[in-house]
Amino acid sequence: MQLVTSIPAWKQVRLGLGGAVGLVPTMGALHAGHVALVRRCRAENDVTVVWIFVNPKQFGPSEDFARYPRDLARDMRLLETEGVDYILSPTVEEVYPEAFQTTVNVEGLTRPLEGAVRPGHFQGVTTIVAKMFCLTQPRRAYFGQKDAQQSLVVQRLVFDLGMLTEVVVCPTVREADGLAMSSRNVYLDAEERAFAPTLYRALQAAERAIAAGERDADALRERMRREFSGRPGVSVDYVSIADVQTLQELATVDRPALLSLAVRVGRTRLIDNIPMTPPGAGR
Repeated sequence: MQLVTSIPAWKQVRLGLGGAVGLVPTMGALHAGHVALVRRCRAENDVTVVWIFVNPKQFGPSEDFARYPRDLARDMRLLETEGVDYILSPTVEEVYPEAFQTTVNVEGLTRPLEGAVRPGHFQGVTTIVAKMFCLTQPRRAYFGQKDAQQSLVVQRLVFDLGMLTEVVVCPTVREADGLAMSSRNVYLDAEERAFAPTLYRALQAAERAIAAGERDADALRERMRREFSGRPGVSVDYVSIADVQTLQELATVDRPALLSLAVRVGRTRLIDNIPMTPPGAGR
C-alpha cells in the first residue's frame, strides 16, 4: 500500500496505472461501513484507491470541521489489512491552492433536505467530487446509502457532465442496535448513544405502516416525529417522505419513496434513511 499526499506525485502514479481503478471517497475516521465499501471495490476492480480528505468546503461556519475526527495512522493500518493499493490524502493547500476559483454546482436535487438545512454544503461536495474524479479517473466509485441525497447528487453530476465513472451505492452498514455507522457517532455520550437508534426505529415504524397500507405522507411524517417529541436535548431538522429519484415531498406514498430524517442529539447531528417501494407501486 502506498500513501500519496502530493497531487503532482499522484498524477505520475495515475499515469502508470492500468486496468480498472476503483475509488472509495472518505473523510477518514474509518469504520466498518467504509470497510464494506473497500471490500466491494477490491472485488470489482484491479486497483483500489481510498481518498481521505476532510473537505472544508462542505462544512458550514458553525459546523464541526475543526473537531471532525482525524487519525490517518489508524486509517492506514486498517486499510493495509484490507489490501488497499493507494491512499490519496492531500492537504487542504494542495486541493485548494491560493488561486483556486472553480466551483461545481448541481441544481434541483441539492435544494431540499440537507441542502435546505446546510446551505452551500452540496456545492462543496460536488466541487470536491469533480476534482477527485478528475485526479483518479475511476471506473467505479463507491458511496454509502446512508448519505442517500449525496449519492443522488453525485449520480446527477456524473450523468450531466458525461463522466465515465459508475457510481455504486452500497447498503447502509449498521450497529447491532440499528444505528447507522458514522464517523460522527464518536461524539455521542453514553446516554445519547443509547437514544441514537431511535432514528432507525422511527424509519422502520413508517416503513411498517406503509407496508400495512398507510399512504398519507403527512401522517407518516407525524408518526416519525412522535418518536422524538419531548426528548430533552433532541431536535429534529427534518423528517421526509420524498420521491426516491427527485426528492420532492410526497402527499401520497404511491411510488418508490425515500424515508429520511435528520436529528440533532445533543451536539451531534445524525441522519438516516430507508428507501422503499410500497406494495403494488412501481414506476
